[in-house]
Formats: sequence, C-alpha cells, structure tokens
Amino acid sequence: MSDLKEDLAALRIERAPEPGNAGKIVMWVVVVLLLGGGAWGGYKYFTRERPVEVELATVTQRAAGTQAAVLNASGYVTARRRATVSSKITGKVVEVNVEEGKAVKEGQVLARLDDVAYRAALALAKANLGSTERSLKEDEVRIANAKVTLERKQKLVDGGFAMKSEVDDARLAVDALEARLEVEKQQVEVAKRQIDLEQTNLDNTVIRAPFSGIAISKDAQPGEMVSPVSAGGGFTRTGICTIVDMRSLEIEVDVNESYINRVKPGQNVSAILDAYADWQIPAHVITVVPTADRQKATVLVRIGFKQLDPRILPDMGVKVTFLKDEADAKNPSPSVASAQPTVLVPKAAILNKDGQDIVFVVKNDRVERVAIKVGGNDADRMEVLAGLSAGDRVVVSPPPTMANGALVTIKK
Repeated sequence: MSDLKEDLAALRIERAPEPGNAGKIVMWVVVVLLLGGGAWGGYKYFTRERPVEVELATVTQRAAGTQAAVLNASGYVTARRRATVSSKITGKVVEVNVEEGKAVKEGQVLARLDDVAYRAALALAKANLGSTERSLKEDEVRIANAKVTLERKQKLVDGGFAMKSEVDDARLAVDALEARLEVEKQQVEVAKRQIDLEQTNLDNTVIRAPFSGIAISKDAQPGEMVSPVSAGGGFTRTGICTIVDMRSLEIEVDVNESYINRVKPGQNVSAILDAYADWQIPAHVITVVPTADRQKATVLVRIGFKQLDPRILPDMGVKVTFLKDEADAKNPSPSVASAQPTVLVPKAAILNKDGQDIVFVVKNDRVERVAIKVGGNDADRMEVLAGLSAGDRVVVSPPPTMANGALVTIKK
C-alpha cells in the first residue's frame, strides 16, 4: 500500500506559488510606465515641428558691364529662306542627287525626271518646223514663177496679143500665193514656239536648287512619282527635298501684348539655345510685326543674330532676354549696366515687412530671415545691392506666416 502512495506522489505536478502582494505591485508599475511612455510619445509625435514645403531659387550674378534685362521670352530659331523643292510637271523620278545635311549651290541639279516622252515631243516639233519651212520655200518659188507669168501676160496685153482677163487671172494667182506664203510664215513661227514649249517641258524634267543652302530632308526616291500638286493619294510625292538657307536664320518669339512696349527695333537681345544653356548669343530686334494674335494676346517679334554659328539650327528652342536700351546708360539708375558684378534675386522671393525688404535664405534645412537692399528691375528679377551673395538659396513665394528658423523641405 505504501508503494502505491509513493508512486502516486511521483506523478504529482508541482505548481508555481501564487504571487504575493509585492509581485502585483511590480506588474502595475510596469503597466503604468508603459502607458505613460506611450502617452508621452504620442504627445511628442503630434506636437513635433513639421517642415514647410518650399520652392528654392539660387541667387545669380550679372557680369560686370552687362546690360540689365527688361523682358524674358522664349521662341524658336527659324529660317527666312526655306523651300521644299518640287517639279513643275508630273513625272517619274529617275535620279536624285541630294542627301540630308549636304550643302547645295544655286542652280545645282537636285533630281531628274523621266524625259523620254518630252524628248520625243521636242523631236516632233522640230520635224514640224522643218516641214513648214520647206513648204514656205516651195511657195516662194511658186510666187516668183507666178510673177514672171504675170509680167509676160501684161506684155502680151499691151501688145494686143492677149485679153485683159488673162492678166487678171495671173495677178490673182500671185495674190493667192502671197497670202499662202504669209500663212506659212505664221506657221513657221508657231512651229518655233512649239519647239520652245517642248524644250521648256524637257528642261522641267531637271530640278535645280533655287538658292544655296543645306538640304534638311530628302522626300523622294528614284522610281517614285512627283507632282507640283497633291495627286494620286499617298503614292505621289509633292517635293524632292527641303533646303534651308543657313544665312537667313533668325529667332521668332511671341511677346505678351502687355509687355510689348518694352521692345523696339534695334534693341539688344541675349539669346540662349536650349541645347547650349551656357552659351549666350548676342542678337538684336529686327522688327515687331505690327499685328497681334487676338486668341493668344501676343505680338510676334523677329530677332536677328549678330553673328551666325554652325551650332545654330532651324527649329531649335531658344530663350531670349531683351536688354535695357544703351541710351539709358546716361541715367544713373542702378538697373543700368555697371562696372561691378550685380547680384540678382527673383522678385517672387522678396517680401516687404514693416517697410523692410527681406528674403528667407535656406541653410541646413532651416530658413534665416535676411534683410536686403534692392536696386533696379532686371526683367523678373531684382538687383540686390546688399544682403545676399551669388549662390545663396532663397525661398520663392514664401508664405506670410514663415518665421525665422523654420524647418523646410524642398518641393519636388
């Protein structure tokens, strides 16, 4: 019996002792600490400083001696002399002597059309002329013979050996032959004009360059049909190639009519091609086209390059800056070109508070309020006489509530 009790005792599972009051207190302390830490963390999260998303601009510098700007615009390079060369007649292309990017000279043969039919027509016209000229010579001989017969008949009538009617018949024959001779002379002229026409048609099978320039496109190949007008659907070409006179390149820009009073012929312009952002090209206003686009409210301005360059190509995008008139250099305004470099900042970055012009400069993701002294206008920028240096980053269109030291992030 005792062995059975011992075996049952060996199978008993020992339980952990129930926690006392001290254990319960420790558990409640841990819970309180966790809840307090979470509440503090939530408070810090919801009351943390949030960065303001802003747009930045870099303060630039205008080189010494450079004229101030009065207006900025954008446009495209265009060619005043540009032509898609076509034929005057419809025909099949048998030869094309032009390639894209190659120079061509005025009068150079660009292409040839099939001329078999035109050569045959020219040969026929020449044959008609030869036949008419031979008939003319034959009638000239007949007239000479008719005049001799008329003289003979007149002598016989004068001698009383013939009747006067015979003289009248001879004179009528002479008049008829002379009238026919005049007709044949006109036919000779018609035959010559026909030869000229057929020769012109034959010459039109040779297509030549109307002026010197560069071929920018090749629009037809041997075996294709070309026509001066659109015909035959997509199977007939209307041009052989397109030629551009690179000496006629200029810029065309659309200027808002509200600012067109700032532009005048002869005004200096600085042009920058989109393809060469660091290359400033001197230019000048050729003319302001005297009409406005009522839908876009713009006026077209033509601008000429002061010196052409092979890097300038038709249809390139370009940004232009209209410069202040040199005559204003007599005015001591600070916006005129000076002997010292001039710091420039976008107008949208400047705020006026309590009569003081200020900007917010970004340093280490925070803004610093800086008071500045401004000078004259330079298109959409202002000259800064004191307070900023080239390379500083300023906030564009800062909110009125922005404070000194505010945390910011750059808008993407």
